[in-house]
Amino acid sequence: MSNENTPLITSRVCGLTMTAPTCGTAPESPQESASGAPSQSPRRLNTFFGVMVPTVLSMFSIILFLRTGFVVGHAGLLEGLLMIAVAYIIISLTILSICAISTNGAIQGGGAYYMISRSLGPEFGGSIGLMFFLAKVFACGEYVLGLVEALLDVFGMDTGNCLHILSFLNLWLGAFDPPGLFFLPESSVSAGVRVLPQGYWYTILYSSVVLLLCLIICLVGAHIYSRTAFVILLVVTVSLLSIFISSVAVKPQNFVITHQGLGNQTLRYNASFTGFSAATLRSNLGPRYSLDYSTNTVMSFATVFAVMFTSCTGIMAGANMSGELKTPSVSIPRGTIIAVIYTFTVYILLFILASATCDRTLLIQDYGFFQRINLWPPFVTIGIFCASLSAAMCAMIGASRILHALALDQLFGLPLAPAAVTSSSGNPWVAVLYTWGLAQCVVFAGHLNAVAGLVTVFYLLAFAAVDLACLALEWASAPNFRPTFQFFSWHTCLLGILSCLVMMFVINPVYSSGSIVLLLLLLLFLHYRSPTSSWGYISQALIFHQVRKYLLMLDVRKEHVKFWRPQVLLMVSNPRSSCQLILFVNQLKKGGLYVLGHVQLGDLDALPSDPVQQQYNFWLSLVDKLGVKAFVDLTLSPSVRQGTQHLLRITGLGGMKPNTLILGFYDSCTPDDFFLQDSAFYDTSVGQNSEGEYNFGVDLPSLQAHFPPVRHVESPRWLSPEEYVGIISDALKMNKNVCLGRYFFQLQGEGKDSKTDGSERTIDVWPLNLLQPGCRDYQDVCSLFLLQMACVLNMSSKWRNARMRIFLNVETASCDQGWVINEETFRDLLKKLRIRASIKIVSWDPAVQHHTISEEERPSESLPTLSEDFLSAVNCMLTEHSSQAAVRFLYLPRPPAQGSQAQQYLAQLEAITYGLGPTLLIHGVTPVTYTDL
Repeated sequence: MSNENTPLITSRVCGLTMTAPTCGTAPESPQESASGAPSQSPRRLNTFFGVMVPTVLSMFSIILFLRTGFVVGHAGLLEGLLMIAVAYIIISLTILSICAISTNGAIQGGGAYYMISRSLGPEFGGSIGLMFFLAKVFACGEYVLGLVEALLDVFGMDTGNCLHILSFLNLWLGAFDPPGLFFLPESSVSAGVRVLPQGYWYTILYSSVVLLLCLIICLVGAHIYSRTAFVILLVVTVSLLSIFISSVAVKPQNFVITHQGLGNQTLRYNASFTGFSAATLRSNLGPRYSLDYSTNTVMSFATVFAVMFTSCTGIMAGANMSGELKTPSVSIPRGTIIAVIYTFTVYILLFILASATCDRTLLIQDYGFFQRINLWPPFVTIGIFCASLSAAMCAMIGASRILHALALDQLFGLPLAPAAVTSSSGNPWVAVLYTWGLAQCVVFAGHLNAVAGLVTVFYLLAFAAVDLACLALEWASAPNFRPTFQFFSWHTCLLGILSCLVMMFVINPVYSSGSIVLLLLLLLFLHYRSPTSSWGYISQALIFHQVRKYLLMLDVRKEHVKFWRPQVLLMVSNPRSSCQLILFVNQLKKGGLYVLGHVQLGDLDALPSDPVQQQYNFWLSLVDKLGVKAFVDLTLSPSVRQGTQHLLRITGLGGMKPNTLILGFYDSCTPDDFFLQDSAFYDTSVGQNSEGEYNFGVDLPSLQAHFPPVRHVESPRWLSPEEYVGIISDALKMNKNVCLGRYFFQLQGEGKDSKTDGSERTIDVWPLNLLQPGCRDYQDVCSLFLLQMACVLNMSSKWRNARMRIFLNVETASCDQGWVINEETFRDLLKKLRIRASIKIVSWDPAVQHHTISEEERPSESLPTLSEDFLSAVNCMLTEHSSQAAVRFLYLPRPPAQGSQAQQYLAQLEAITYGLGPTLLIHGVTPVTYTDL
């Protein structure tokens, strides 16, 4: 073929018009198909027919015959061998990952897509799988066009005879010779029977016929193709043998090669076949990059390497036959490695043969020089036809199997749903029709030179994804990752990823950037759809591995007060009445640990199984519904107090353990049912089609039925006042801060859909112990803890613009003016603590006059007896000054040591907070403020 006319890519970094395809796979699970396929998968292929044959043909394709001279002619033998070595090193790294993943369990249909999706999850697997499918569709159309161009080069009419037909066709179409519509090839070296007219529409016609032939073969089944592929491999092997024999048997010859130059000039080149010659070999050792006659561009190392590397993209052909292999875990590694070694040897021998027998002019100016120097030129022609036809069929089968696997996994919904249908023998015939239709659209492009680079980039992206999957499995250190193939490590996986990414941008930076952007868009689309699966998520394993490592590094002995943050355990009895408090505490945590705790009453000795384990999914679904960043910890205990002790001790790990316990207030009011107020809990039209996906099998009716209705006034209490106060005492003994939340069912605007920024809100802080009027210490640990918690709330997203007010209680009736000094001292303290708040001086003389018990008249551990008038006066003072506040922070007195005073303690707290609105009573035992750097 002196005038082989398939041009290279016309972009700056070129690739060959044809890239090696990879073969298909059987359906992932026939019993899942929409057609009621047989219960047993038709696995019929062994290592040789299922892996070696398709891999060898994919890596040979048409490049073996039409681009060997191009690479050696421009790059020279030494750089050509360097290119082939670098290319095979890159693909060998990916092969190690393929072998590792394929030997780590049963491989179903889908090949590379199955490996990636089951290792990296549905988002990454689905996006890479769709791109791989599109790459194969374009490759199928590309190989068909390559076959047609080779066919016309031998049997096409010459220009003179063809002009009459083209003129008639142009007149029939109504426009004579539109630019770029018809392709007039130059004459070939072969003197065959030239009976086929040429032109754009004739090319489409011949391509459609070839595609129809491929469709018929693919509809019959992949096992028929595998047998056909073996015959094709025999033909290609005979063609190769004829090339090696001809290099010795053919005598030296001289040729005159002509090309059509610019301005209809005819360019003539004198070339020669010298046979094996040391002089010829020496002259072809170094590079001589020159003008490429098909694209009229000067070649470089990058452009030639891009062309050569397209022959290496077929390494997954065997892996993609996984669904039809008898033993994929054995056949894929063995067959792929043998095929790669075989093709590498053939390419090396051909490079040496070409450089030792042909002068550089012949190599550069005639891509099909193997026909010129063959004993019988049709040997090479038949090899080209067979390799192209095999590549097209292989790409069609591979694309249809990937599409079928995507349809079975239901990642893209209804558009791909019909592709899940299979025949009675398990052949996905609808997916084959999808692929054929898209490939038919591709051939209307006429020439797919620029598409070759895109196809190669997609393949390289798939290779990088396989390496990434293996790397993730290795880094996750999962015990079940035990591949029988051991010749790999995370170093080889990482090097393979980097090599593939670098090669993508070497071949074509524009296509590489575009493919990565498309991958990210598909990732976002699938992430938005939130498909759930039972495959397992490698991200969870990696997160676990990293979290464990960093938890070990989080040393509690290195804690410092200036880095303190609240780590909260919120005890929840019934979420129906506690959702507003849950949402409020989510704003209060300031990036710290947040755990929802619940105690299930019972004795494990009297139960057949642990009832708590079955409740976790419901609580986690509740967390998802509310949109809070919280963990869930449940326990089984004979009493709530004992269960709370368990949770305070064992919740968290290492340096991430609760330092603050928050409880709902113990009173007799009837709580509201939050599930009846939020549409997310009662509107079944919200997310009804995907509720199971979002809540991992917990739908809205089951979530509502799991949590009991809110208690009524007559309902029995599971917790006595003594036990409730005992929980507070236990937490303080364990050096935990304690908060009691009351009236938070009245708090609005804490939901995840709320847009409030707190500009209309006010936070009131009363840092004085209101049950002890004689106490004037505003700087004790508890008072400072109140200020810190209020400041933390003021920093959260929904409260950042809220106004904070601090109330200082003074006795103005006395002659002592020390409160003025205390006020100035307190202002200086706020300035040092960088707390922005307004200070309000409040006289509590009306309340103090009702306080008759002094500190000396009672034991230090007993609860003071306070009159109802005093408690009512304190409540009136709070109501007068804080009635408009969104939330109030009050000082929580230490509970009494005697359990008999528990009800009196709760009655005092209830009296001073009655009717206030959302109020948080706080008792802090942890130093949390720091004034130095």
